[in-house]
Amino acid sequence: MAASERRAFAHKINRTVAAEVRKQVSREYSSSPQLCKRRSSSQQVVPLTEVVEPLDLEDFLQNHPLDAEPGPLRDLMEFPADDLELVLEARECRTTEPGIPEEGKLDARVRDAIEIYTEDWVIVRRKYQSLSSSYSPNTSERQRERQKGLVRQVFELDSASEERMGSEDLDDLKHCSASLDDTPRGSWASNIFDLKNSAADSLLPSLLEHTAPDEIDRRNEELRRQNRCRDLLALYPAPDEDEAVERCSIPEPPKEHFGQRILVKCLSLKFEIEIEPIFGILALYDIREKKKISENFYFDLNSDHMKGLLRAHVAHPAISTLARSAIFSITYPSPDIFLVIKLEKVLQQGDIGECCEPYMVMKESDTVKNKEKLEKLRNAAEQFCSRLGRYRMPFAWTAVHLANIISSAGSMDRDSSDSESERKSTWNERKRKAFERASMGDDACSFSNFRPATLTVTNFFKQEGDRLSDEDLYKFLADMRRPSSVLRRLRPVTAQLKIDISPAPENPHFCLSPELLHVKPYPDPRGRPTKEILEFPTREVYAPFTSYRNLLYIYPHNLNFSSRQGSVRNIAIKVQYMAGEDPSQALPVIFGKSSCSEFSREAYTAVVYHSKCPMFYEEFKVQLPANVTENHHLLFTFYHISCQPRPSTPLETPVGYTWIPLLQHNRLRTGPFCLPVSVDRPPPSYSVLTPEVPLPGMRWVDGHKSVFSVELTAVSSVHPQDPHLDKFFTLIHVLEEASFPFRLKDVIVSENNVETELKSSVGSLRLASPEPLVAFSHHVLDKLIHLIVRPPVIGGQIVNLGRGAFEAIALVVSLIHKSLDGAQDQRGHNQLLAAYIHYAFRLPGPEPSPSGEPPPLPVQCATLSRAPGRPSSLLLSRSKSISSSNPDLASSPCSPDEEVTRILACKGVDRSHSWVNSAYAPGGSKAILRRIHPHYSADLKQAMDRASSYLEDSSSLPAASQPRPTRRKLLHEELALQWVVSGSAVREAVLQHAWFFFQLMVKSMALHLVLSERLDTPRKQRFPSRFMDDISALVNSVGQEVTARSHKDSELAERLNTSLAFFLSDLLSLVDRGFVFSLIRAYYKQVTTRLQSSPNPNGLITLRMDFTRILCSHEHYVTLNLPCSPISPPASPSPSVSSATSQSSAFSSHVQDPKVISMFELSGSFRQQHFLAGLLLTELALILEPEAEGVFFLHKKAISAVHSLLCSHDADARYAEPEVKARVAQLYLPLLTLVLDTLPQLHDFSESSGQRSRLASMPDVDIDVDGGSTISPSVAMAIAGNPLPPGPRPSISAGPPPAPRTVSPLAADTSRTLLICALWVLKNAEPGLLQHWTSDLGPGQLARLLDLLHLCTSCFEYKGKKAFERINSLTFKKSLDMKARLEEAILGTIGARQEMVRRSRERSPYGNQENVRWRKNVTHWKQTSDRVDKTKDEMEHEALVDGNLATEANLIVLDTLEVIVQ
Repeated sequence: MAASERRAFAHKINRTVAAEVRKQVSREYSSSPQLCKRRSSSQQVVPLTEVVEPLDLEDFLQNHPLDAEPGPLRDLMEFPADDLELVLEARECRTTEPGIPEEGKLDARVRDAIEIYTEDWVIVRRKYQSLSSSYSPNTSERQRERQKGLVRQVFELDSASEERMGSEDLDDLKHCSASLDDTPRGSWASNIFDLKNSAADSLLPSLLEHTAPDEIDRRNEELRRQNRCRDLLALYPAPDEDEAVERCSIPEPPKEHFGQRILVKCLSLKFEIEIEPIFGILALYDIREKKKISENFYFDLNSDHMKGLLRAHVAHPAISTLARSAIFSITYPSPDIFLVIKLEKVLQQGDIGECCEPYMVMKESDTVKNKEKLEKLRNAAEQFCSRLGRYRMPFAWTAVHLANIISSAGSMDRDSSDSESERKSTWNERKRKAFERASMGDDACSFSNFRPATLTVTNFFKQEGDRLSDEDLYKFLADMRRPSSVLRRLRPVTAQLKIDISPAPENPHFCLSPELLHVKPYPDPRGRPTKEILEFPTREVYAPFTSYRNLLYIYPHNLNFSSRQGSVRNIAIKVQYMAGEDPSQALPVIFGKSSCSEFSREAYTAVVYHSKCPMFYEEFKVQLPANVTENHHLLFTFYHISCQPRPSTPLETPVGYTWIPLLQHNRLRTGPFCLPVSVDRPPPSYSVLTPEVPLPGMRWVDGHKSVFSVELTAVSSVHPQDPHLDKFFTLIHVLEEASFPFRLKDVIVSENNVETELKSSVGSLRLASPEPLVAFSHHVLDKLIHLIVRPPVIGGQIVNLGRGAFEAIALVVSLIHKSLDGAQDQRGHNQLLAAYIHYAFRLPGPEPSPSGEPPPLPVQCATLSRAPGRPSSLLLSRSKSISSSNPDLASSPCSPDEEVTRILACKGVDRSHSWVNSAYAPGGSKAILRRIHPHYSADLKQAMDRASSYLEDSSSLPAASQPRPTRRKLLHEELALQWVVSGSAVREAVLQHAWFFFQLMVKSMALHLVLSERLDTPRKQRFPSRFMDDISALVNSVGQEVTARSHKDSELAERLNTSLAFFLSDLLSLVDRGFVFSLIRAYYKQVTTRLQSSPNPNGLITLRMDFTRILCSHEHYVTLNLPCSPISPPASPSPSVSSATSQSSAFSSHVQDPKVISMFELSGSFRQQHFLAGLLLTELALILEPEAEGVFFLHKKAISAVHSLLCSHDADARYAEPEVKARVAQLYLPLLTLVLDTLPQLHDFSESSGQRSRLASMPDVDIDVDGGSTISPSVAMAIAGNPLPPGPRPSISAGPPPAPRTVSPLAADTSRTLLICALWVLKNAEPGLLQHWTSDLGPGQLARLLDLLHLCTSCFEYKGKKAFERINSLTFKKSLDMKARLEEAILGTIGARQEMVRRSRERSPYGNQENVRWRKNVTHWKQTSDRVDKTKDEMEHEALVDGNLATEANLIVLDTLEVIVQ
């Protein structure tokens, strides 16, 4: 019969004969009797425990240009051209002017300081890094922002609940007669009783029309697409913060340190009588530490009339000296801090008691009675002011206990607002606040948050001439705190001083810095200023200097002139800063006090009347000049002041001289001094000698004994005031300026011994005090880096200090970490060092140029080249000793080659591990050609290879364009080399803080690429091969340390693992990405090898999981996975299964497409092409199928990693287009297969789990569980004419399938997160791919897929508003019941059994809790936050989000069902 004559039904009959079926089955299945292990495609199966060799990303992208992918997918092919940029960011200056010295002859230290404190920040910015999950995490706050504008979904559950609430107050309706009043208006029941007046329902016009099924499907699809939520995961709780190991934050730029700041305003000072000007001094003292903790603040509250009495001495007072308010900084608040107020008056005849008597006796009310006395006193005061106006005398003092002010004023409200801000603050902020609280002590009090208080101080105590020292003051202050104070029994000097104390505002106006610079904002220079008062902290403050500051404080203590002959009683000391020995060389650098000039050339101490052994409490503040020389000194001139005018008696009679040279061996002299005083004026050239030297022909007070005590204190960002730092900086400056010979203490530094001294100073940096080391950390690190990359040339020879400088950097970094143990982030990174790298570090050399401007000459690394054209000035071939960075070497190496060879050989460096895969191994496709002597051993060959390449130029340019050899090196190359060859002690110090060196290398590499214009160079040619070898060896070495220490030192292993992962992630933006992938693969091999013998395998798996999560947080993670490769499947699906053509060609049209299968399986091709995604999903697959117990916490960690990554994709604007998001979802298609295989382990969210339990209990439906039949259902399907199902996915291990085992159930929250991830893939994947996949699923797998969809429906079922209210009330009730339960547990009235029974009876609205009680690490999905109760608005919002989530989940299920039935 012809084909055209055959009947219609015959066309649908499957003509496949049994022989064809048997052939097809034999091809598809192995010879196993169970026929359950399907052969994979033609490629070899790689077990999941092994890491496949990744594609060479650079070669792939070179062979597939960007033009191959037009449209929005083009951006997924390659990193953007502007991915890396160099930003020169202006350094923020607090003051309107920088306050640096004017140009001129500057000291080398000052020149360095100006450069460091004024140059712009050099920031290497990865432009798209902010889009990664490391820097832009999906927090709860961000989720709430994305949930704004959600459409409210209407559910019958809520409507019925509202109706029931409205009818609760009605009687039992079952026994009431029905009437119109009893039924809701317009309801169906009401229409029964009022059919005439009821409104007709709207007609359904198309109800009875015939509509094609395709048209119905199209309409349904359009309706499903309306008002869909674009981002599914925006409706789901944010990822767990505790698992976010990839979290990073850009460090804050270095800034000046301030403690808690208080503002003190001096409002008025009024005595009972007003006869003369009175001047005030404010300062803070800590009596527990017995230390003055602030500089002095001088104020003048006198009336204009009183000020006029001194007009002859002060012509035009500077506006900066008219300040009446001051801001004090307190780093370490304490209840023992006092605000001490001292008063001074113009010097007059009589001791202090006589001068205070009128103020104690006379009252304002007795003004008329004492008119004559007052007039007499005023006339005398005018005379004294006219004649002695420049001199002061002590008058009175009082003190204010700051803790009493705070307690009486009361703290501001710190209720829920503070706790809320604390809860919302970042991890770094919480850690910093905790560190601050811990550093303040148990009895600390806060000065940053109290109510402003206005005080009126009425009692002052007169000063006593023999008790003016700070030690006496501390005794008085301690006595003030006692109830029976001796001071309270003394007759006071009555006055009224009004001061206002309040927390300082954030940005006060009209503020002056301690250097009298205008602090921003400063609206009007004519306004009365507020002064910032410099703090002298009670303990160390570890903060780097960020601005130029060079202040010197002079504190005269006491003088003993008891043996001085002559009339020496009213003694005043004149202090001058002398630039030379001529009197005219006194510099105007002494700060003025109040109502005077801003700076003066001289200043006087207060006079104690008729005392030959006076005490002093003065503080003289000096601005040190920019160029301090050996001739600069402080000159102290002692005068006897004649209080009474007598003929032929001068006002001032010099009675002694002494001085302090400020520089000694190029170091600023500070500290206490006890000096002899000369009767005669010093002779010429005295300034370079100390007064202790007995100069000939000079007379000395008391036979050249020390009679004058004075102390110098410097607050300087120029002079370190540490002997080890001073020596280091001095030698560096001597080398830079080649100022030989130079005297350094007892040593004459010359070219012959400067190298030894420099090495000694570098090594002794470890002995420096922590506080100045941290303060000058930027200077120290800059100089050490300069020594590495620009080794000095001494006598024509290069001094190689690389090793010593590298060790010094490691020790400095370690010391800074120890000093600031509490100021570290969650990864153990010190924020000061991180800020140094991010902002301050720059390559030594020319100024960098920002992107867009032509950079200067390229920075090339030309180490000791062996080229014949090497300059002879280097004299490298001499037999004379050439310094080496290794002290273990012989003193006379024959050549540089041998020197470097010995460096490597003596350390026994094994570079065999640098070949990370066969491609890079010798003889491989990417092998590096070497010249090797055949008789050398392997280790020596590698050492010679390294020595040869080390001595060659680092540039990969052609020979014709090679630059002339110089002594410049590249920091990243030197760091890698020194790390690899370092000794055990240094290596240990480096490993402890490996993050610092990794980040330093990364920034150095980035700066090198930008400055040398190599960003457009192919990645394989950006860096020399020897440097890549060092990176390989370094990564391998650190990987070995991670695996070796994972058991004995887990904390260090965790830090190393994280640092290494971030380093490799950074390298992906800079170097050959295929090379980085090979390093990742090598690390995985190390961990896998170690797992076989590790006593703690879960710890290693956790480290590997964290490693993978950090790598996957890269901002170009999608691009790195090659989502747009040509391995992608065809765009259109195969014809429908139900079509006649499909039935008639079951073995031709419906043979499973291996490409589609490999996309949904963790096949070798998938893991090779999508390398990072394959690693992540492989980790998930291995963790979800554990054989051992105790890995429940790994379930959460692995699933959380996938969830976090999908959240970042949802929030990333680059992937907003559906076409792009479909390509992203393509990277996660194997997740669907994983979830299907994990179905028996998932938590059951359905109320009736009959069918799901039946399906989930079977390991695989396709497997013949009975074992009695040799015909599997799949073969029967084939014989019946249906296409062959795919069967189960390949198992991890080869061999026959294992017997069904008891699976480990996942917790409810973990199961829920895994399901939402699967729904995300189903939502965003290309429908054609899903149709390909589902059409090839067998009955068992298809049943599992339907079971999964049913589970998703149950899991995300809307519970109704009532459920949220019930949860809230239960949570609140639980919190109230905790006290009772605690009492029961303590009293023993409830045991573990009763507790277990009680918990087993509790049921969660989101599923039962069985098998959870005894697993402490299994937690339920947290629908509610940690807060006990929630507001109505918050519950409404949660119900809104849950309704949208339920709606979207069910729509995704419907979309998937539509794909299945097509």
